[in-house]
Amino acid sequence: MAQLICENLTLGYNSKVVVENLSFSVNAGDYLCIVGENGSGKSTLMKTILHLLKPLSGTIKTGDGLLNDEIGYLPQQTDVQRDFPASVREIVLSGCQSRCGRRPFYIKAEKQLAYDNMEKLGILPLAKRCYRELSGGQQQRVLLARALCATQKMLLLDEPVTGLDPEATEEMYELIKKLNNDGITIIMISHDIDTALQYASHILHIGQKIFYGEAKDYVRNPGTVL
Repeated sequence: MAQLICENLTLGYNSKVVVENLSFSVNAGDYLCIVGENGSGKSTLMKTILHLLKPLSGTIKTGDGLLNDEIGYLPQQTDVQRDFPASVREIVLSGCQSRCGRRPFYIKAEKQLAYDNMEKLGILPLAKRCYRELSGGQQQRVLLARALCATQKMLLLDEPVTGLDPEATEEMYELIKKLNNDGITIIMISHDIDTALQYASHILHIGQKIFYGEAKDYVRNPGTVL
């Protein structure tokens, strides 16, 4: 059974339509890359999946035991966020907020989860460091650890390597692939189609033409999606 089912979606904002008649599904363990030209609606789709925007029409459903609050999200960073004056541990731990309910504090299990995710992503030695003092690659690892505190089922990533140098970019892609190999479903917006084809199991190309299917079946020529 699919974890995420999108049927006949029309997406947009301020009554402006950016995508029409979009249907696809994502199964547990898939690695879906969303690609397309600037302004084609990639970020709008991701925000709609997260219920930050409402679809103009169509439906989005979760299944296979996935709840709406079990989707982790790594958005694109702003300059203000990069300069956030909190410790690495505080930021990672804040990913557990959805687990707290009305509790104004974190319990032992949540603190352990933050510890485990920092260890998994190789940032445990940075736990007491100030976030804004870290490199771009280290900051993305912190935010990824934070997203993992919210879910062990599905991660949505909006161009997670933007602004990173080539070495940090490769490290981030390898890290995301490892998480996918560990069973976490990945949905990632990417502008790098070659890399998407290297790592993804499925491709969703949105634009004037729409393609959804396995990465091996995706062929892209200038101006054409086959």
